[in-house]
Amino acid sequence: MIGADAIIKCLEAEGVEYVFGYPGVAICPFYNSILDSDIRTILIRTEQNAAHAASGLARVSGKVGVCAVTSGPGATNVITGVATAFADSIPLVCITGQVNSELIGSDVFQEADITGAVESFVKYSYLIKNVNDIPRVFKEAFHIANTGRRGPVLIDVPIDIQNAPISKFHYPEEVNMRTYKPTVKGNMAQIKKVVKELEKAKRPIICAGGGALLSDGGAALRAFSEKYRIPVVSTMMGIGVMPTRHPLYYGMVGNNGKPYANRAMNESDLLLMVGARVADRAVSQPDLITNNKVLIHMDVDPAEIGKNVGPHIPLVGDIKHIFEDMTEQDLDTGHTHRAYEEWLKTLDGYRESMQVKRSPNKDYVDPARFITMLSDKMEEDGIYVADVGQNQIWSCGYHIVRKGRFLTSGGMGTMGYSIPAAMGAKLADKSRQVIAVCGDGSFQMSMMELATMRQHDIPVKIVVLKNNYLGMVREFQHYTYKDNYSVVDLSGSPDLEKLTAAYDMDFLRLENMEKAEETIDAFLKEDKSMLLECIIDPMDLVK
Repeated sequence: MIGADAIIKCLEAEGVEYVFGYPGVAICPFYNSILDSDIRTILIRTEQNAAHAASGLARVSGKVGVCAVTSGPGATNVITGVATAFADSIPLVCITGQVNSELIGSDVFQEADITGAVESFVKYSYLIKNVNDIPRVFKEAFHIANTGRRGPVLIDVPIDIQNAPISKFHYPEEVNMRTYKPTVKGNMAQIKKVVKELEKAKRPIICAGGGALLSDGGAALRAFSEKYRIPVVSTMMGIGVMPTRHPLYYGMVGNNGKPYANRAMNESDLLLMVGARVADRAVSQPDLITNNKVLIHMDVDPAEIGKNVGPHIPLVGDIKHIFEDMTEQDLDTGHTHRAYEEWLKTLDGYRESMQVKRSPNKDYVDPARFITMLSDKMEEDGIYVADVGQNQIWSCGYHIVRKGRFLTSGGMGTMGYSIPAAMGAKLADKSRQVIAVCGDGSFQMSMMELATMRQHDIPVKIVVLKNNYLGMVREFQHYTYKDNYSVVDLSGSPDLEKLTAAYDMDFLRLENMEKAEETIDAFLKEDKSMLLECIIDPMDLVK
């Protein structure tokens, strides 16, 4: 057995089914050994998307996503995908090939210091120097990636280590790292403090971030909210923690969130910030969430608590465990129901009176109305993957989550995320409907993956909201530079009907809302790849 064989044995021991990647000489021993495994390899068309696809798989399956690329440009290309996963706390193991050990530091062909390059946005990285370390390193990497605050781990493997004979292969049964012992159970004394504050509160609210979903804590949070009638808002990454039309859910907060969601959070007297980093996109003025209220910050990562705003009660632990423990602590339901019902009536009034009024151009597709129609016609457990740009904000505001998932790049805001992430999501659960929604700008950042979908038979549906602009930047220039547009015109974009024909994919076009219903029905009728181009008003604004 050589090092490359040992790596495959490690992946098999971890239950890995798919590896997304792009081969090169420095990773060829690995890709040669994987031929003798049942692990399926997915040839992605550019390395960044290997990490995005692994991310989509991880977010739907709950398992660690795996990608493998070569040294030099292969490794540097994957960096954006790794940074995207880190920003959203997605568990990945990224394997990179490296030049011969004795040549490292010599600036030889396709050498790059990838462990140094990714240092600021991985949970941990390894450069393997001894082939016998492979089993230990991979066991640790999977453990680190998928425990505590989840995230990517990079393993750099020189080609000579991949080819070196391993004296004895033994995959460890457990990990015991002295310097890495994440807290899972919340401190019971702190939990009891939270319960006491809830019993005193009259206007409590839960703000759920992505950590609530990553911990598989959505059900526990919902059960707690429903038991005590506590309203919930979410950050962008927390969308889906409650069904969109749940009576206790009041929408997304932040600069592009619902006005009534922001007002609810600002007027609360007790705020439970759950699995959210309190970053600028969700909370532009941190002082507002501490002003005249008790702030309780729950997060599995102690480094996030107090980083951007100081809480009255910090609570470190896994969100699922914390809410399960809190539900077992009996609150005075008589008080909570009396006090909270008046608060809920107030919030219902805000939701009714503060709805954003749109005036769409009838000559084009109204993206807001279209997204809601599409959502209502999707299967109830369908997976909706939003890209970045105006399409993302419309998706956040108008997609209806029932029992499905909403995936997007929230922390990094990486254009081109939706199509490869949707491919990974589909492979994670082939029984579920998966739709990627992007703009014509973000589509062109990953349209090469139509070949991957075709080659590996991954039936993902794609919606392209086409306005011939980099819409979000154009909108910023509209407001900031008084319509002085610079480098946002997408003239020269391909004819999408001809492009999809080249990839043997079905194509539909929707030019206005007159035939929206029948077009969406045709789009969703069969579980096969299809692209739907929606022509939207180039001057439409996010609302």
